[in-house]
Amino acid sequence: MIDSHCHLDFEPLFENIDEIIERSKNVGIEKLLTICTTLESFKKIKILVKKDKIIYGTYGIHPHEAKNDKITSDLIIKTVKQTEKIIGIGETGLDFYYNHSEKNDQIRSFEEHIQASIELNIPLIIHSRNAENETLEIFNRYKNNKLKILMHCFTGSKKFAENLLNLGAYFSASGIITFKNSQELHNTFRFIPLNKILIETDSPYLTPVPNRGKKNEPSFVIHTAQKLADIKEISNFDLIKNTTSNFNTLFN
Repeated sequence: MIDSHCHLDFEPLFENIDEIIERSKNVGIEKLLTICTTLESFKKIKILVKKDKIIYGTYGIHPHEAKNDKITSDLIIKTVKQTEKIIGIGETGLDFYYNHSEKNDQIRSFEEHIQASIELNIPLIIHSRNAENETLEIFNRYKNNKLKILMHCFTGSKKFAENLLNLGAYFSASGIITFKNSQELHNTFRFIPLNKILIETDSPYLTPVPNRGKKNEPSFVIHTAQKLADIKEISNFDLIKNTTSNFNTLFN
């Protein structure tokens, strides 16, 4: 298995990283992708990717932080080239639900990440909330650049998924699909082709059933995998085999 999106620099994961890695390996995880959200968080990510061979990282600024961390494509390109085991850009995108940063700041930051992704030819890890139309509008400006898109913790509409599939996007399922009120999301993931699906925890957040109430961690991705296998009406083995292959294809 591969946890395609976790935040190992967040507590309580970082202070317990040895135990987190051990439990991850014990359930069969072969890679962890720890996601950057701020310039400050990247300091820990550089430490984490050296901690164990299964840990890889990304570089980027969460849309919530766009007002604080003014990033440029040149900075992203330089940093990724100079840092080992950084295989993706983000988490970037648009969040017009919380609006912790102004829309214009979010859009500017998003486009800087996209330009770096094109130059480096590595995937974008996308956060999108209450911004389906705007996200598609921006992606369509770059549709001739063959973007590598990973929609993290996808909870969007089926129509949004259909439009993103036309752009070659991949979609990551989180613990949200195990929640009782996620039937519409189940239907969307039934629609998304198996060869475009990954799994994630977004730990320490979004703990899946049956571990609700606990802090999430990568080893809990087994529950998301099982639920997704049930939704797709395939074996757990086939689900894990395909999502692992998909990750390796997307991240080359």
